Amino acid sequence: MYIFIFLSNILIEMKIIILGAGAIGSYYGARLSKHNDVTLIGRKKHVKEINKNGLKIKGLEHETYFLKAGTGINNIEDNTLIVLATKVQDSAGAISKIKNLVKKDAIIICLQNGLDSEGIVRKILGNKCLVLRAVTNFGVIFLKPGIIDLESYSFTSIENSRKSPEIADNFTKCGLNANVSKNIRQDVWKKLILNCALNPITAVLGIKNGDFADETLNPLKKLICDECAKVAEKEGAKFEINFIKAINEAIKNSGNLSSMQQDLIKGKKTEIDYLNGAVVGLGKKYGIDCPVNEALISIIKSLEKKALSEKSPSARFLPSLSLFFLT
Repeated sequence: MYIFIFLSNILIEMKIIILGAGAIGSYYGARLSKHNDVTLIGRKKHVKEINKNGLKIKGLEHETYFLKAGTGINNIEDNTLIVLATKVQDSAGAISKIKNLVKKDAIIICLQNGLDSEGIVRKILGNKCLVLRAVTNFGVIFLKPGIIDLESYSFTSIENSRKSPEIADNFTKCGLNANVSKNIRQDVWKKLILNCALNPITAVLGIKNGDFADETLNPLKKLICDECAKVAEKEGAKFEINFIKAINEAIKNSGNLSSMQQDLIKGKKTEIDYLNGAVVGLGKKYGIDCPVNEALISIIKSLEKKALSEKSPSARFLPSLSLFFLT
């Protein structure tokens, strides 16, 4: 990494590429641009608007960030940090396109949902460079090209490595509250269990994340979380926490829309296969039945099929989306 020493201790300036400038990727890119040379890689309309008018953040922050943006990567400089923030199902395609550009001194951080997103990257790149997993719970909504809505602050946990402390320090200086995880596998499973409950139910009901804290939904949350926890234990992640209480406390004030609901609103494929689908798949491996998670997969697949076939936001979801354009 490019390292500059200041009187206020060590500030590390990095060359950073955000590969996947959706809601989370755009927010991390904006924040990291405070002390780093950042390039966002995203869709054409989003990129065009950012290059013309900057990236606007609404909600808990009201600021415009002027940073570089492009639709593809033609060159990767030495000592570049690549933050992979695509949907998990898009990871293989995104990394395959840059496989021959990635250098040995590059670092790739998989800032994604689901299980083993880093495994997908490592399978494609082999030992070519350092690949790390990271977990975040920041709540961000992609409103329209050039504009995102920050709904909740959180933290960033980064897989432990010799490079992780300096990366975490840099992220924290940029306002992303980062730490080096003591057990990234445990952290990933904890986030996964939250997502397996939150994402499909909020998507089916068309509600904000904060509304999922409604205690009348607790029995359903328990069924989902209990199945997930049984599978997680077989994978070496054992929890001594009350997931229902933890979920309700964490999201009760969130005005965010889950990523799964955002995908259905936009008529896009969801990450259900890498969330509940991953749990069900491992459950079969260990002989653990997961009927509630299986049912949720079927429901989301049905909604997904409808949303994809219409190629436009389903009227079923428009009311919840309009809340964010009207506020």
